Amino acid sequence: MQLNIRSILTSTIFLKSIFVASLFILIFISSVTYKNTLALTHSSEALVKSHKTNRVLEQIMSYLKDAETGQRGFLITKDSIFLEPYIGSRQNIDLNLKTLKYLTTNTIQQQRNLKSLQMLINIRYDLFDKLLINYDGKAVNPNQFSKFMLNDKSVMDTIRDKINKMIELENIYLNRQKNELDTNISITPILTLMLFMFPLGVFVISYILINKNLLNLKEANKELIINSESMKHAQQIGEFSTSQWDIETHQINYSDNFFSLLGYKPQSFKPTMKTFLKFVHPADRDSVLKSVRQVLENKEPTILYFRIMHADGSIRYFKSIGKMLVDSQNKQTLIGVMSDITTENQKSLDLESKNKELAQSNIELANFNQIASHDLQEPLRKIQIFISRIEEKEKNNLSDVGKDYFDKIHNAAQRMRALIDDLLLFSSTNKEEKVFETTDLDELLDAVQLELSETILEKKAVIEAEHLPTLQVIAFQIQQLFLNLISNALKYSKITENPLIKIACQKVVAKNESLLKINNDQIFYKITFTDNGLGFDQQHAEKIFALFHRLHQKSEYSGTGIGLAICKKIVENHNGYIFAEGKLTVGATFTIYLPE
Repeated sequence: MQLNIRSILTSTIFLKSIFVASLFILIFISSVTYKNTLALTHSSEALVKSHKTNRVLEQIMSYLKDAETGQRGFLITKDSIFLEPYIGSRQNIDLNLKTLKYLTTNTIQQQRNLKSLQMLINIRYDLFDKLLINYDGKAVNPNQFSKFMLNDKSVMDTIRDKINKMIELENIYLNRQKNELDTNISITPILTLMLFMFPLGVFVISYILINKNLLNLKEANKELIINSESMKHAQQIGEFSTSQWDIETHQINYSDNFFSLLGYKPQSFKPTMKTFLKFVHPADRDSVLKSVRQVLENKEPTILYFRIMHADGSIRYFKSIGKMLVDSQNKQTLIGVMSDITTENQKSLDLESKNKELAQSNIELANFNQIASHDLQEPLRKIQIFISRIEEKEKNNLSDVGKDYFDKIHNAAQRMRALIDDLLLFSSTNKEEKVFETTDLDELLDAVQLELSETILEKKAVIEAEHLPTLQVIAFQIQQLFLNLISNALKYSKITENPLIKIACQKVVAKNESLLKINNDQIFYKITFTDNGLGFDQQHAEKIFALFHRLHQKSEYSGTGIGLAICKKIVENHNGYIFAEGKLTVGATFTIYLPE
């Protein structure tokens, strides 16, 4: 359910992000489209103005030609009807000049050309007027008339050139506006399509995501219902309940199992602090109130143990854990979990009673062990003294049967001495204070070899040892461990072969060691003792660490069967592990793992 809700929240944030991004992109596309539309409109208007300008210029030229034609017809025929085009053309030209002035408002060059054109037209009409005045009803002087006509032609040619230049310039503007218009027209469908397709794409994506959200929400609701039912059953099975206390409104909500724990039907009374305190044992009410105040003041989780008066009249023990939650809007809610620990409390009391009995039993066993060990040593010491005296003075007086019995008594006394010493040593590994100190294991190994030097020389044994680390250990116990393992290797060596004991060491990771069966990265030092002795059957690999367990008869090899049990206890005291691997007539390997 957490994954679904997280997915919904993530998708909602994503949708909001898409909406904001889409809004900005849509605004951008709309602004570009609007700008392009304005440019399109401007290009169209400019194009229309250019066409109108050319048409007006052409009309002006036409009016000037009509005026010129009318003037010449009047001069030739003296008929005033030919002056009608001349008279009307001036007014039409003035109107067209005003139109041109409006059409060329935004083009400075054309405005300049228009002023020049207007001046030339004024000059042309001045010439018309002078010619009419000078030759109205009078005889025409050919030379003077010819001069007037040449001036008139020159001005007319200049006007024609000026109009042509203006038309050419306007054509340049016209072509430029056409290109701009073509560009804008070609872009407009693309922008329009984008303006349509982008919201459509956003709509489709939003629909898919919203539909996915709805599916996730349905799935989350299903999981929520399942989890709610599971929590309800879990509360019943685990005998606990939950509560939420709104600090601002003082409204408290208890789960249904809260009422069941008190012995009432769900929601059978109004959940308030006052009604809750009625169920709390009178002796514990002050501590409950104090705990609530502590949570409210310190905002730290608080654990409280108190007693409840059940509806059936019994006293039950409860445990409550409260924690203050503050949301982003600074709303404070006290969350509580309350559980019935009556059964656990009774078990704890029973366990405490048993622990006291066990402690007393251990004291008695320790006293018995101490008394037995020391009291046994005294008569054993006397037996050994008398055996030694008989051996010195009276053994020769005994019969062969008596001597045989005497030897058995002597051996039994020695075994008894070894057994008592090993029992005391095994007991010390259990009860001695475990003082760990930084110790060089090489030094402990050297001390053991020195202690066993006579046996090593006697058996011509060879010990090959790699460098051992410096660790935090109980020094005398690790020395005893090395002593027992090397002594065993020497004791169970072959008669036909000199003992060879190899001691190896390496740093290893727990998860890489098949013997450990630990799947973590804890570091150990792996120390192995390998010999070429008699070995043992691998089926006895675990039994040999048991107390008093022996693989050979007493008549074959001396020993009490406690040495390897002591080794295992020492390794366990160091939170380590020991394993044995053997093969008959080949040898044995003891592997020790000591934590770094």
